[in-house]
Amino acid sequence: MRRVLPGVEHRRHKGLNNRAENSHRPTRRRERVLQRFKSPEHAQQFLAPFGPISDHFRPRRHLLPAPTYHQLLQTRFVAWRAVTGVAAA
Repeated sequence: MRRVLPGVEHRRHKGLNNRAENSHRPTRRRERVLQRFKSPEHAQQFLAPFGPISDHFRPRRHLLPAPTYHQLLQTRFVAWRAVTGVAAA
């Protein structure tokens, strides 16, 4: 590190790197899911349909007040049940 970045202090301590590591959490979660597949092609083939479906059920919560969020989820579940033909539990 001293040769590459001589003017930068390199600090190693538990917790100093949390901000950087937490920004990688979604990537790590996807990597963990992909470990079960034999090849990247098989993973892509299997997971491709789930992107739009998961987006349907995960609206951007931080952009919505709670009542609006609950109403939006309720309408999306109604639409999902109509498309799939599944009765409400």
